[in-house]
Amino acid sequence: MNFSIKATMRGWWAPEHRLTCPAVLWHQIVSELHRRGEHRHEAGAFLLGVEKNGLSEVKSAIYYDDLDANAYSTGVCVLHGDAFSELWARCRAECLTVVADVHTHPDTGFQSHADKTNPMVARAGHIAIIVPDFARWPIRESRMGVYEYQGQHKWINRSPDRARNFFYTGFWS
Repeated sequence: MNFSIKATMRGWWAPEHRLTCPAVLWHQIVSELHRRGEHRHEAGAFLLGVEKNGLSEVKSAIYYDDLDANAYSTGVCVLHGDAFSELWARCRAECLTVVADVHTHPDTGFQSHADKTNPMVARAGHIAIIVPDFARWPIRESRMGVYEYQGQHKWINRSPDRARNFFYTGFWS
């Protein structure tokens, strides 16, 4: 019998979730985004993990400026083609896939026109997370944006105020 207390509790506490990230890892990622953005400009990362039965689990992150030294030179996140070659090579080496991307905004986690028209991964089902206030703690969940790409520049808003527990960062992740 294959039984997991963690999976059972996660199913009870976050039954609608699609993306999970352990709370400690999420705090590390957001703190690192804040540090890299210097509270002056956007910073971002790809969230790497595994997908199983419609659930994506974050295992690690690769920051945009580790892939492209000029990623933040304009004040917003911009990656050039070579960065994606490095990203896919690292995914293969670690046997992980990109399960989401995350970046910061100065105010609330709204999706800008540039975000809508330039998804970091243009694949249906990809998740984009926008952290408000350049990722300065405490992060109010109600101000964070979570969006699921549908293809052809169409998105579904899965932000916490619209889709409770779509993105779960609790103890049972």
